[in-house]
Amino acid sequence: MKKHYLNPMTYLGALLFSALMLSGCQIESEPKSDLDQIRERGVLRVGTLNNQISYYIGPDGPAGLDYELAREFANELGVQLEMKPAYRIPSLYPALEKGEIDIIAAGLISSPERTERFRPGPAYYYVSQQVVYKKGNWRPRTLEQLVSRHDVDGEQEAKLKIVSDSHVKKTLNTLREKDHPDFVFEVDPEAEVSDLLKQVAQGQLMFTVADSVELSLSQRVYPEIAVAFELTEDQPISWFVRRSEDESLYALLIEFFGYTKQSGHLASLEEKYIGHIGSFDYVDTRAFIRALNSKLPQWAPLFKQYSDEFDWRLVAALAYQESHWNPKAKSPTGVRGMMMLTLPTAKSVGVTNRLDPQQSVRGGVEYLRRMVSRIPDSIATHEKIWFALAAYNVGYGHMMDARRLTKKQGASPDSWVEVKDRLPLLRQKKYFSQTKYGYARGDEAKNYVENIRRYYQSIIGHIDQKPIEKSDNNVDDIAVIELPDASLSNASETLPQPVSEQTQE
Repeated sequence: MKKHYLNPMTYLGALLFSALMLSGCQIESEPKSDLDQIRERGVLRVGTLNNQISYYIGPDGPAGLDYELAREFANELGVQLEMKPAYRIPSLYPALEKGEIDIIAAGLISSPERTERFRPGPAYYYVSQQVVYKKGNWRPRTLEQLVSRHDVDGEQEAKLKIVSDSHVKKTLNTLREKDHPDFVFEVDPEAEVSDLLKQVAQGQLMFTVADSVELSLSQRVYPEIAVAFELTEDQPISWFVRRSEDESLYALLIEFFGYTKQSGHLASLEEKYIGHIGSFDYVDTRAFIRALNSKLPQWAPLFKQYSDEFDWRLVAALAYQESHWNPKAKSPTGVRGMMMLTLPTAKSVGVTNRLDPQQSVRGGVEYLRRMVSRIPDSIATHEKIWFALAAYNVGYGHMMDARRLTKKQGASPDSWVEVKDRLPLLRQKKYFSQTKYGYARGDEAKNYVENIRRYYQSIIGHIDQKPIEKSDNNVDDIAVIELPDASLSNASETLPQPVSEQTQE
């Protein structure tokens, strides 16, 4: 009796165990989503380009607009960030298709050719494609003029050259097939846009095509190049992921960019990396490029010696804005020396001879340090330097007036992009009558900071930027980022207020 009772129970238990095992196997056999694989791996792999916008190694470590966004996204996922920079854009595509990287974040336009192969994320800024020429040469105003001039010359040698990975090629091919069968242009499979822009600047190439942001940055190094005409309207810049039925990574990407834009953090990052490129002074830039070669080598050791926690190139840019690297510079208003210090400011930072370049640079850096230490902690660390430079020029009190005016108008007083647009209002009685410190030449302070940022970018591009070694089709140059909070250091102690600001508060 007992025997017959145990057999059915044993059989039932075996069935139950088998069902559980089968269920477990089915669960384990289900493929993991892209998002689950990244989290299980503990690393987000991002393919990028090594340039001034996307990713580069700065004095404080990794930097770049796409790098900082990728770092934030990796933080959201709770994983480390692995940057895989490539020399050429085409190198990134097979890496994404093969699953060697999870995302391409390289400032790429969402062209039909790219969106057909990959899925674009939300647009985070816009550029237009521009035909570039060298100042002093013939300037076509439209593509038709360029083609017509080519037809008249009757030359078969290409006057316009573009890079291989460019949707511009399709535009030019369409134009040639439709209206101008004799139009000749060249596609260089090895060159990057920066290479072709340099060729135009040196007179080795008549025309090329570049996006508006890359051209603006390149003009800081090659002031001879300029826009001939706009080839396209503004086009969106996006990240790219693989096309598949799995939308886990893509969905989180949309959510991330939506939050980053709504919070104002995206605008802050864009201001940090491309906010200074809106204007261009050809004459000033040419003079600056000459000074980079003739004057900077003499003074660079001094800037490096006294820059301390600041990037020496930023200190050099500040000194150029003040005196054009002239240690004996004098002004009718009473400022003197390399850093153009007022007498009260010089005394407050221990400078006894303002015309001594060593004392001037040391004192100027100390004064800047004091300005940074007084900037409210509510302001993002990387933006404190711009507020400090504005205070260096117009006075701390007037800078704070501009912040209060910004808040009164419903914008963020902690955002440089918002405050810099309110600084010029300090000239108008309608606004300065409502402030604590009254009238100020706020427009000059805004231009002062933006000039320094442009000079700073030129120094980086002219001297320090080093392209990574060319490769065929790989992204083996891996950099695992430990997600540091790279930032400009502040003085840890509360410094006393200087006896006098550079101008009266």
